[in-house]
Amino acid sequence: MKPMLTLEEAQERALSLVTSMGTETIPVEESQGRYLADDLLARRTQPPADLSAMDGYAIGSADHTKGPWTLVGESRAGAPFDGALSVGETVRISTGAHVPAGADRILIQENVEANGRTITCTQDFPAQGRHIRLAGFDFATRDLVLPAGIAMGAAQIALAITAGHADVTVTKCPTVAVLDSGDELTADPANCGPHQIPASNGAMIAALVRSLGCTVIRLGPVPDDRQALAQALTKAEGADFLVTTGGASVGDHDLMQPALEKWGAKLDFWKVAMKPGKPVMVGKRGEQMIFGLPGNPVSSYVTAFLLVLPALRAAMRAAAPLPRMAQLPTGEDLPAIGSRREFLRAIWDGSCVKRGSSQDSSALRALAAANCLVHRPANADEARAGELVPVFLLENG
Repeated sequence: MKPMLTLEEAQERALSLVTSMGTETIPVEESQGRYLADDLLARRTQPPADLSAMDGYAIGSADHTKGPWTLVGESRAGAPFDGALSVGETVRISTGAHVPAGADRILIQENVEANGRTITCTQDFPAQGRHIRLAGFDFATRDLVLPAGIAMGAAQIALAITAGHADVTVTKCPTVAVLDSGDELTADPANCGPHQIPASNGAMIAALVRSLGCTVIRLGPVPDDRQALAQALTKAEGADFLVTTGGASVGDHDLMQPALEKWGAKLDFWKVAMKPGKPVMVGKRGEQMIFGLPGNPVSSYVTAFLLVLPALRAAMRAAAPLPRMAQLPTGEDLPAIGSRREFLRAIWDGSCVKRGSSQDSSALRALAAANCLVHRPANADEARAGELVPVFLLENG
């Protein structure tokens, strides 16, 4: 019997199948969450000149350590002093204003006694360069300010604008078809019979996918019927990715794998040694990436988090497509693990992580309450309370 893949093997193989998306140039203010397609170089120097870091007085050489200095003008942000200081002269200066020629330090206003136009230092005479932001200390023209593959967030948008960019080139977001299947599913949660379950997986996966800016084509719920599945799959043909939930196992009514293969998909692997989420299918149909996720909602969520989202990031050329792991202290003893790694739904409260109320793969209430997944590697020994354990922080954390 062929051994199941480890998660690392599954992630590596899935990422190797990804086809990169094209690029587009958009206004930088609309780039939130997008991935830069190219390195971004500064078009200007920041600061463009020596600027004051404090409100006070610009002064020159240390020959007059206590003053007095004669006030000869003012330098404000956006309105610099027109001229140069001579020995014994000073200008009133505000934070962000140009430091005038002849000045090499800022005497902060709290340490000054002013008597008309006569300025005297009362304490803490500043050293040369004190309270001055030198021209180009942040970046200079042609400096690399943002590398290709970085996700654009609030700080990155501000940096790109400050570096002189009104537009940025980013990778296009994939279109993702999401199809949930099962005879028990109903599309109307407000009108659900005793033999039915509201179809939530499709909406859940769609929400995860949209968090990366992807466009979603919602298909389903579709019953466990070969013809119905075939008809639904034809509607996914224009998508860059197809993500299905349900029917991924080997029961008599698990029809997703044969339906995908008849549709023309070629599966690369099936089954990963992890809990929850063992029966997960990954393959391609031409350039289209295909993921078949389990029907249990927690299994579907975990496999989407660990496999689908990284593949989508890779398609958008993210520099780091895999989720980042942290080491956090457990607030309770955790039992030893067998040969299949586990991902425990847990709550990080700022001091420690504790398991949720249920670890059943159908328990949505516990999943919704969780803000992290505790990663218990295969064959891990017992972890005692207070011990650091590997943790993935979730988007609702």
